[in-house]
Amino acid sequence: MTASIEFRKQLEGYGLTTAEILYHMPDHPALLQSYIWQEYDLFPKFPVLHKFLDFWSHKLDGMLHSVTVAHARLIRPAELKAVGASFKLN
Repeated sequence: MTASIEFRKQLEGYGLTTAEILYHMPDHPALLQSYIWQEYDLFPKFPVLHKFLDFWSHKLDGMLHSVTVAHARLIRPAELKAVGASFKLN
């Protein structure tokens, strides 16, 4: 059994990246529309997001207004905390 492509990307340092893209509607440029994009990408350069935004600006009609990005590594070293007490349950 082989691991999924997404899992292998996470082991290589990719994290889940979510971008909210605001763009001007082609037929009504005064109105903004929101588009949510999500993919595994590398922080801080975001090459996958940049490739998508480059495609958007060259191939799609809606002019970009702004992009808000959130990123989280899903696989990272475990966080351990010392416990000040222990409790025993029957």
